[in-house]
Amino acid sequence: MSTPEHPLLPEKTFDAFRSYQQTQALKGAIELDLFTAIDEGHDTVSSLASHCRASPRGIRILCDFLVITEFLTREEASYALTRESAAFLSRRSPDYLGMASRFLTSSTLMSFFSDVAGAVRKGGTVGSGKGMVIEDNPLWVDFARGMSPLMAPAAEFIAQLVGASSGSSWKVLDLAAGHGMFGTTIARQNPNATVVALDWSSVLSVAQENSHRAGVADRYRLLPGNAFETDFGEGYDLILITNFFHHFDEDTCVLLMGKVHKALGEKGRAVTLEYVPNEDRISPPIPAAFSLTMLVSTPSGDAYTFKQFEEMFRRAGFAQTELHPIPQGPQQVLISYK
Repeated sequence: MSTPEHPLLPEKTFDAFRSYQQTQALKGAIELDLFTAIDEGHDTVSSLASHCRASPRGIRILCDFLVITEFLTREEASYALTRESAAFLSRRSPDYLGMASRFLTSSTLMSFFSDVAGAVRKGGTVGSGKGMVIEDNPLWVDFARGMSPLMAPAAEFIAQLVGASSGSSWKVLDLAAGHGMFGTTIARQNPNATVVALDWSSVLSVAQENSHRAGVADRYRLLPGNAFETDFGEGYDLILITNFFHHFDEDTCVLLMGKVHKALGEKGRAVTLEYVPNEDRISPPIPAAFSLTMLVSTPSGDAYTFKQFEEMFRRAGFAQTELHPIPQGPQQVLISYK
């Protein structure tokens, strides 16, 4: 309750109302390559305006806004990067994440949040369509090109977790491969591994590019198609299902995982990467909040708890599933055994 000594101010409410401004300002700065320009020494309004081909007034206002939102600092008339913006928003950094904005701030993805009340009433994405789950959706090409740097640490973690460097002659299936980072990382660490990447043909072109960059293209085969309809083949040692189950309801997940079970060899393992909230479904914040994204963008997807995954995978025929948190990351890895 508000009192004269402790007045209640609507700061959090107004911050939420205005949060889209920070998103769009950051997106604009990335499009201008502003952070890289500052990293290269263009630290004044006039220098930045000339380098970024923008108006001095526009540069001043945007840079000051980024100081307010703590993406930049300013000393007198000179701007500088914060530690976080230097690490993730300058192209000079090996950890540059600016490409992820092409997917995360795309008009298509953001449009799903335009009618949250409607999605809540309906219990799924508004309209008669499938939301993001559309064959050959161009959004997934943006995802593949933009999100691969963000997924690199998880790909390295999975490769180490499954023992890719053992050198065993593995046959690997990468379901909904997207950028292909997970399969190519295993192939890079294991010279005796062959990878089959399944996704829509338009998306697989990105995975193929990444297989060449990783030097594993000679052991990397493309399998265009729909994961529910395409014949996987059989005898796989590993099947990777990364960031896929959350798009579907539980029965559909069981159906796909049953297909995975049949395609694995006798000692094969299924490796799932997902946002896995705790049983209270409100923690940790990033995995728990991901349920809202699935509500507005899919007909029946969700962020599932470990108990839900365990039960789904048991119904699909798997005897045991382990949970492995990714250090300093919001996602978790599940390894399932036949």
